[in-house]
Amino acid sequence: MGFYDQIEIEDMEWDADTEVFFYPCPCGDKFQISFEELCYGEEVARCPSCSLLLRVIYDEETLSQFGNIEI
Repeated sequence: MGFYDQIEIEDMEWDADTEVFFYPCPCGDKFQISFEELCYGEEVARCPSCSLLLRVIYDEETLSQFGNIEI
């Protein structure tokens, strides 16, 4: 799987209401990945408007700052 880029989760925008992380995509939309997906080990943020993929770098300790990790 080819990634457009890889970034640290701390560089993403967090929406506490929807529990989704966002990051700007070159197409003008935003990559997105949910807190739940991250809790299950997913590390790929997808853009809903194009085919680009973003690898999200995080660890459990960092993730726990955003909510309770319940798997």
